[in-house]
Amino acid sequence: MIAARRLPRALPLAAPRRLFHASSPAFVQVGDKIPDVELHEGSPGNKVKIADELKSGKGLIIGVPAAFSPACSESHIPGYINAKELKDAGRVFVVSVNDAFVMKAWAKSLDPSGLSGIRFLADPDLRFTKALDLSFDGAAIFGGDRSKRYALVTENGAVKDAHVESDNTGLNVSKADSVLKSLAKQ
Repeated sequence: MIAARRLPRALPLAAPRRLFHASSPAFVQVGDKIPDVELHEGSPGNKVKIADELKSGKGLIIGVPAAFSPACSESHIPGYINAKELKDAGRVFVVSVNDAFVMKAWAKSLDPSGLSGIRFLADPDLRFTKALDLSFDGAAIFGGDRSKRYALVTENGAVKDAHVESDNTGLNVSKADSVLKSLAKQ
């Protein structure tokens, strides 16, 4: 009699993780309402809802992967701060998956006088970013999930135009030149 061989039990496959530069399509669409989610401005106790701030009029939400990162600090956000066309954008917000203290320090380093009018908001738990379906697994570089780089043009509380980087962190479609020029055409 031959003994039956036991095959090792198969281990369950781990859920696939999105790689740093791989990206699922962004689900934020033109016409979508801005999520009613609290963010933090300056300190954890100062809560702001962009949805309330942008319920009427024009606006711009600029999402970045990380405060103080090279592309964000050297070209992306300074491009908006230094653009004369920014005045035509309405209320402007920069959102990052950082804490409120980091965002406050970053704002002071980029726009010490605050003359640009841009407000820097923290999304520490990714609630706003995930509500827009604009998060990605940035563990390889940033240590955890982060926001894709994007710019959302808004009008009366809804997305009018979405400029989302297909590789999550590139700086092509969401740069100030591209986004603000598209505003001038509207």
